[in-house]
Amino acid sequence: MIIGVDGNEANIRERVGSNQYAYELLKAIRAKNIEHGIVVYLRDKPLPDMPKESKNWKYRVIGPRKFWTQWRLPLDLYFRKPRPNVFFTPGHYAPRFCSVPLVVSIMDLGYLKFPKQFTKKDLYQLTFWTARSIKKASQILAISQSTKNDIIKTYGLPEAKITVTYPGYDKNKFKVQSSKFKVNKIKRKYKIPGDYILFLGTLKPNKNIEGLLEAYSIWRMAYGRQKRNDKRYAISKACRSAISDMQLVIAGKKGWLYQTIFDKVKQLKMEKKVIFTDFVPDEDVPGLMAGAKAFVMPSFWEGFGIPVVEAMACGVPVVVSNAGSLPEIVSDAGIIVDPYEPEDIVRGINIALENREELKRKGLDQAKKFSWEECAKKTLEVLEKTR
Repeated sequence: MIIGVDGNEANIRERVGSNQYAYELLKAIRAKNIEHGIVVYLRDKPLPDMPKESKNWKYRVIGPRKFWTQWRLPLDLYFRKPRPNVFFTPGHYAPRFCSVPLVVSIMDLGYLKFPKQFTKKDLYQLTFWTARSIKKASQILAISQSTKNDIIKTYGLPEAKITVTYPGYDKNKFKVQSSKFKVNKIKRKYKIPGDYILFLGTLKPNKNIEGLLEAYSIWRMAYGRQKRNDKRYAISKACRSAISDMQLVIAGKKGWLYQTIFDKVKQLKMEKKVIFTDFVPDEDVPGLMAGAKAFVMPSFWEGFGIPVVEAMACGVPVVVSNAGSLPEIVSDAGIIVDPYEPEDIVRGINIALENREELKRKGLDQAKKFSWEECAKKTLEVLEKTR
């Protein structure tokens, strides 16, 4: 059997979200040393860290890059022999025409729920290509049950056509740090002077970073000066004494429609308390994650949320919104909050800080449920039965 794969989502330098999913999944499939032939189709030559070629694992670089998905890839799949028995696109953008059975991965349909959070160009592309890809696919992989439910509801597909394949995390990198040296090294690199709360993700509207900034501002004012006796903000003396030094670290590269995030920091006059790291290389993420007192992802929507699992694997308590897949991924191992209510995000942070040890234990157990090996196994099972 020959399996064709669109590897372009994985073949970029700064991987986040769907890029990380595609890359880690390809690595996990390559590690299985399966007997099937794998042909990974690319616009550009593979980056040095892409899985190495072998007898059964080959790269096919074809050009030109312009209209690659619309016509260049479809023509190659049609005319070049032998054809793949199945073609897999680990993302929303399948080839416009496909002469072999097609399998696609769908991250989420958040753009349909929140169209104003996208540029017009991106919204049109996501809406048009996702619908086309889903319509043409023989089988669909959804990265969460939440995403599967949305696909069924939106497109009226039968359940049997959609398989949930949860992403995973790197067990060798994300674990409870036994030494403070790595954490301190990362803190020095990113100029983080003391304790901190962490957000990690692309700077874009659906992440609700502005809501997190408002919550952080309320949190600081509540315990720094104004509301120490307000029962809504109850917190221990130990936590209260740490607040003056607790900073908010916003880690991640700029996505789109992000300027309002920086404007919000200025509006709240928190330039000295909020640290923006920009993109964080893979090798720095475990140390940055492990050093946090809490990890907060108050998104309006998430298809999965890989950083949440990575945080739990590092023994860091997590606070997530009640939207999309996040409650499904966290279960009772994290604190669930309303992303539209900054004061509820404050409540979540307080509970996370107060119950660190309990949440650490639960988070470590919950993280074990997710692995790239299992994701690769289920993906291959779907590909093998799609002919």
